Amino acid sequence: QVQLVESGGGLVQSGGSLRLSCAASGRTSGSVAMGWFRQAPGKERVLVGAISPSGGITNYADSVKGRFTISRDNAKNTVYLQMSSLKPEDTAVYFCAAGLTIWEISSTGPRFWGQGTQVSVSS
Repeated sequence: QVQLVESGGGLVQSGGSLRLSCAASGRTSGSVAMGWFRQAPGKERVLVGAISPSGGITNYADSVKGRFTISRDNAKNTVYLQMSSLKPEDTAVYFCAAGLTIWEISSTGPRFWGQGTQVSVSS
């Protein structure tokens, strides 16, 4: 079992930056892949990006490539989502998630979810 708690959400102006954190507890952090999803009002939850257990492999949705960066610190059991050049369309609730592999997170879906943190980008 893995428990996930996100933090770092808030209100930011268009073009600004924000960093989300996800603290994991329970199963050893370094043995699970991690991902970030987001859900805008009235829309489906979609994958933003994911990172392998070691941190050596990452992938991103086309909409955030070049603007968002996922990283992890396994010593701190924490994964980060650095968001830059934010746009109003990035406004959503952002969820941290965990699974055995990036493939699992991206296809069949994560095994564990955080409660979400709101990110709002004003124009």
